Amino acid sequence: MEGTVENKEVSWKVLDIEISGTITGPKDARSGVVFVAGSGPTDRNWCSPLLPGTNGSGRLLAEELAREGLLTLRYDKMASGPHVRENLAKFSGKGSMETHMEELQGATEALLVEKEIANLFVLTNSEGAIHAVNYELQNNRFKGLVLTGAPGRSIGDVSRSQIAAQAKALPDPEKFMELYDKAIAEFMAGKPITIDPALPDPVKPFLRSLENPTNLPFSRELWAYNLPDHITKVQKPITVIIGKKDIQIDWKMDGEPLERATAQNLDASFAYPENANHVLKHEELPREKLTAEYVGAHYNAPDAVLDREVVDWIVHWLKEQSN
Repeated sequence: MEGTVENKEVSWKVLDIEISGTITGPKDARSGVVFVAGSGPTDRNWCSPLLPGTNGSGRLLAEELAREGLLTLRYDKMASGPHVRENLAKFSGKGSMETHMEELQGATEALLVEKEIANLFVLTNSEGAIHAVNYELQNNRFKGLVLTGAPGRSIGDVSRSQIAAQAKALPDPEKFMELYDKAIAEFMAGKPITIDPALPDPVKPFLRSLENPTNLPFSRELWAYNLPDHITKVQKPITVIIGKKDIQIDWKMDGEPLERATAQNLDASFAYPENANHVLKHEELPREKLTAEYVGAHYNAPDAVLDREVVDWIVHWLKEQSN
């Protein structure tokens, strides 16, 4: 360990909402890493009320990097954390790609104000890659980007593939997907979604959530966003990590488009750890036995640990880029 690891609470405002974060690391750190969490109401530790458990990968990864002499800042997004209910009225219907970038802007400034950082990086999970790339293209602040579980297709296409995989268990999967595609087409056209009675009950609340006024306009912006179209413009060191046990992002279907998009970037690298899941935890079960129910219940289980191959790759990459 390089120096004594300390934690410090910091905050900043977006839409007059206080965003809270934690800086973790040694006093003498010269390299800093801003964490950007994935989709949904995911907090600074990468925990969510939608998933059981408090053993979040964000906190675990911050502690790992701190032991290696790296400073990190992780934060609660507006739609997460202990004060989300009281803040709901303030951000309802106002969330957008822009507000996500403002969250990241505040985090970046909060870290730089606290410490004199020679090398500033960003480390993201899932949807977080979108906001980091957008922010970097507008602000040119990071020395490098670590993108884990990054989507290589539009978010709509990623979600459709997940829905289609679950639909295989239904009596008429083709009819189901036809109804699903019709509903999504209405959503993207800005029309009210028609919830066909023939759709399975678990899908109906998902479709309703897309057009919930609280989530708009962000959900429609996000659905159409295709990361390869934007990441190709980033000429900074990038490393993309997609675990082969990730059932939300596919290491081939998403990794290959990202590889093509970054082919001209000589400082782009890719890692596909054999046993890492979407939140970078180690998973022993074979890929074909992993169901959405199982992984959701185990992402933040008390005995879940970070995949060592992922941690080693990230630490080595960050130190190499800091030299």
